[in-house]
Amino acid sequence: MAIDHALQRLEAHLQEMGERVLSALRGAIRALEERDVGLADEVIAFDDEIDRYFLAIEHEIQSLLALQTPVARDLRLLLAMLHVNLLLERSGDGCVTVAKLSQLVAGVEPDPALVDVLSEMGERAEAMLRTALDSFAERDLAAAESLVELDELIDRANRRFVERLVDVMADPALREWGLRMVVAARTLERVGDRAVDIGEQTAYLLTAEFREFTDASHPAG
Repeated sequence: MAIDHALQRLEAHLQEMGERVLSALRGAIRALEERDVGLADEVIAFDDEIDRYFLAIEHEIQSLLALQTPVARDLRLLLAMLHVNLLLERSGDGCVTVAKLSQLVAGVEPDPALVDVLSEMGERAEAMLRTALDSFAERDLAAAESLVELDELIDRANRRFVERLVDVMADPALREWGLRMVVAARTLERVGDRAVDIGEQTAYLLTAEFREFTDASHPAG
């Protein structure tokens, strides 16, 4: 059927977008680690491509909803993809935020311990997004639910960041850097939260019921 082909194409585009967000996340973390202003510029510019995917996917979904009469299963998939599309776009925006923050303090010699924690958070956020995308593609409920435990790991890393930050902020030369990195850490934590949200969309697809895996993954804002 025509709608089946359209849905397959849409889902392929969504996964392609996800790969680009993962690439942006890796670039943003590397730019932060290496204080590479040029790489940060590339991450910021690359967001235009992610936005193009977002708009194209949104348009395709809206067209299918308007022109086709999807059955319940297909309608669930379209609605889930609409949510995942937005979550990926916001994750891409988060990569831009990290890249811009790294540029603002590129001239400051950072605290190595805090950079290590940020690197860990970036790796965990990337792993979570990968798990979320794979669980959606493979309709794997167990993998989707495993994101709750992975989210706790990134939250623990963020708590370690805050504990170390108290000492770092005592150094006037590092205060601006520390304040910028607080936002970077929070941004990476939110990427993890969005991965959990994608997992919830997988569960919705498979069970036809929406449920939040954990209230902690859904702060205001």
